[in-house]
Amino acid sequence: MTVEELTRRTELPKTTVHRLVAELVRLGLVERTANGLQLGTFVFELGQAAPRARTLRDAARPTLTDLSRATNLNVGLAVLDGPEVVYLDTYCGRDAPRLPQRSGTRWPAHSSCSGKAILAFSPAEIVERTLGEPLRRLTPATITEPDALRTELAEIRKRGVAFDRRESFNTVAAVAVPIFDADDVIAAVSISGVAGRISLPRFDMAARAAAITIARALHNPRARGAR
Repeated sequence: MTVEELTRRTELPKTTVHRLVAELVRLGLVERTANGLQLGTFVFELGQAAPRARTLRDAARPTLTDLSRATNLNVGLAVLDGPEVVYLDTYCGRDAPRLPQRSGTRWPAHSSCSGKAILAFSPAEIVERTLGEPLRRLTPATITEPDALRTELAEIRKRGVAFDRRESFNTVAAVAVPIFDADDVIAAVSISGVAGRISLPRFDMAARAAAITIARALHNPRARGAR
């Protein structure tokens, strides 16, 4: 990408973009090439410093691919990071709406089924820290009261699955199941589609099976590299 393209996309003054680019180049986050700017080697090094995320994504990919093909719905793999979830991998289904969540993007944990699935089995201090943050309302159905969210998390612990009933988007419903490494929750796998068309109880079992398969693949390198 050129400086001109960055200026147009960011809508910042060109002098500001030049100054920021120069600083990013100095830090090794951006490199200049004959064709423009690209991410620097330091960004690559940062990515390599997160082996657990890479291992989890690699272990999950065959299962997520199969799940996406079988359901034709959106499928995602997310981890908790503070009051948000970070999507490690996403697959867009043919029969599902296009969503802003993509690999590497963040979303408020309290409004997503993945976030709620992970929070329900997280240590109390992590839950309370999240509840201490502003619970932003994204739709009329978003849970924004801490006590109401505590009740929701207790229900998720009982049934082992979390639902998003139009809490992130007015037209989307989803189901998510936590993924465990031994007794620790490490991620969640989700399936989402158009509200009113997707049967959450039906895809509940598919998400549960996927979560179990991914957890097993984490400790089975042969299964991880089978496809």
